[in-house]
Amino acid sequence: MAGFKDVFERIELKFLLDEMQYRALMKRLEPIAKVDSYGQTSILNIYFDTPDFQLIEKSLEKPVYKEKLRLRTYGIPEDDTNAFIEIKKKYKGVVYKRRISMGYEDALYYLLEGKEPEKPSQISHEIDYFMQYYKGIKPAMAISYDRIAMAGINDPDLRITFDTNIRWRRDNLSLKYGNTGKDILLPGQHLMELKIAGAMTMEMAHILDELNIRQTSFSKYGRGYTNYMTELIERNKKKNASIQQFREAV
Repeated sequence: MAGFKDVFERIELKFLLDEMQYRALMKRLEPIAKVDSYGQTSILNIYFDTPDFQLIEKSLEKPVYKEKLRLRTYGIPEDDTNAFIEIKKKYKGVVYKRRISMGYEDALYYLLEGKEPEKPSQISHEIDYFMQYYKGIKPAMAISYDRIAMAGINDPDLRITFDTNIRWRRDNLSLKYGNTGKDILLPGQHLMELKIAGAMTMEMAHILDELNIRQTSFSKYGRGYTNYMTELIERNKKKNASIQQFREAV
């Protein structure tokens, strides 16, 4: 896809909106930002982690520095669809993202079998180091969602995204399954991300304040992992209860 950058450095602020706030905000944003040329896009990700979920466990502790590795496509991929392998780091509130792109099938060969990319680069070397450093790293969870992206009309650095139908799954870890899995958001909720180079403008701050839209901490992979662990605990409780009932019966 044309126009995609390989290196980002920015601040990402997140807000959870209900349907009324979303509609009111979209109206207020009309003079400030417009939907980009891609319209609504399904974004599909596979997050990589160690067998004991070291990366997401550390991230949930909210450290000063954290990092993650993911494979992303825009829409359901074919083997030759352009895919992005991304290292995303966050340090003291600033997000740094570095990525390389290649065909989806080639990306899988690279990440799962260690096949060297056709065009090695500094970023691919960083990905190699990342995968060597975190022993046993492998596909851990698929996170997918539908996104509407907006860009500033007068401010080229302003980018606003709205995500809905955010889902997670631990099985079928191929992006060819599309946006399928278990829902993370409640019906009618929208996750907004405000991506800016520096401080939020006073105009935007006033709009959010008037609509009672408050900043929140939100990690899609973090929420998916938390939901997964909750399900695992509940499943084990039911299993143990069944075993206990069986023992009492005999």
